[in-house]
Amino acid sequence: MVTVSLCMIVKNEENVLRRCLVSIADLMDEIIIVDTGSTDHTKEIAAEFTDKIYDYEWQDDFAAARNYAFSKASMDYIYSADADEVLDYFNHKRFAELKQALLPEIEIVQMHYMTPPAFNTTANYRDEYRPKLYKRLREFVWVDAVHETVRLEPVVYDSDIEVQHLPQSLHSKRDFHLFRRIFEKEGRLSAKIHSMYVKELFLSGTKDDFSAAADIFETVIGQQETSLDTKKEAICALCHIYRENHQTDRFFALAFKLMPDALCAELCYEIGSFFMDQKDYEEALQWFESAVSGTEAVIDIRRKEDLPLTAMSQCCRKMAEELQKEMPEEEYQIRTLLEEAEAYEKEAAAFELPMS
Repeated sequence: MVTVSLCMIVKNEENVLRRCLVSIADLMDEIIIVDTGSTDHTKEIAAEFTDKIYDYEWQDDFAAARNYAFSKASMDYIYSADADEVLDYFNHKRFAELKQALLPEIEIVQMHYMTPPAFNTTANYRDEYRPKLYKRLREFVWVDAVHETVRLEPVVYDSDIEVQHLPQSLHSKRDFHLFRRIFEKEGRLSAKIHSMYVKELFLSGTKDDFSAAADIFETVIGQQETSLDTKKEAICALCHIYRENHQTDRFFALAFKLMPDALCAELCYEIGSFFMDQKDYEEALQWFESAVSGTEAVIDIRRKEDLPLTAMSQCCRKMAEELQKEMPEEEYQIRTLLEEAEAYEKEAAAFELPMS
């Protein structure tokens, strides 16, 4: 049976840490807690489960903190957990069975990461595979009988274990601060970090959060090395900002800058929302229809599903109201618009965040 080190970084987690450790402590052969500056009872709770508690000066860098935690591990594998995670009875049993059966050549084990939609800040799903268990020391192996080479890709096992991610609040403000710090330090954002930033803004950002990021996205679309996919994300974010701030000229100059290459559900939704704000419901309806059926989402799946469908229903109702005032004799057309509105509402209500 393999041995496992639990490695955690924590700060002010007194409300959730005991819940997490109770659910997994007996599965672990070593528990390492790295505290990055708690001012509550986090370390006292951790001491109920382990004496391997280390203080680490926070540097606005989660990777550095996790690397420090990993450096303290001594078992075969390292399990990385956050304080707001829980293993229920069935998945606790699955983890115990995995320890008994894990083959030594497996270097990474992925687990289902289950997040309630209300706390999903960066993903378009509430179930995603995430690497959670890592072999501490990697063994390099030659492969191929001829033209042999060292295997560079890790051996990954997709387990059936489900980790419940149950945060008590969103961490968006903290993340937005860190995204900006990275940009100010490096002058750019990697494609991965840029994508995470935009997704988190669309899922949980306020108008002020978007506006505060405008200079970053303007820089991104002006950088020669920026890929088309990253430009799409930045353009969608900026179009949302310009529309919200009533910067019409900048909105349309950017919205049509890369068409048709950059056309996506998010951009169609923003253009539809602009015309809806202008009470041009017929034009808005066409753009919302394009968001639903003519394009794909690149950031937020809701802007291809329930959001444009809800907006289409509202457009139909507004068009019916206007027609009722101006041409009340057009009963058939008014009734048709209202029926379409009801159909869009039902379709929108059917959508939930998909299980991947």
